[in-house]
Amino acid sequence: MLIELNHPNLSIRRQCELLDLHRSSFYYQPARSSALNLELMHLIDQQYTQTPFYGWPRMTAYLRRLGYTINAKRVRA
Repeated sequence: MLIELNHPNLSIRRQCELLDLHRSSFYYQPARSSALNLELMHLIDQQYTQTPFYGWPRMTAYLRRLGYTINAKRVRA
């Protein structure tokens, strides 16, 4: 890593300045995907491999037939 947390002479703020990096970018931790999202992405990937011509309307209908209560916006994203 380019930034040392316990550097004896340079603060984190100064190290970020030298690297032209915003401190908020340094501290940012991405949100994790939920188990449901990962499951849906896996199902969509499997179905898309078999039927690449399915668009979001058919894919939404497919997931609903499997018993998932989802909105079309979730599939489009």
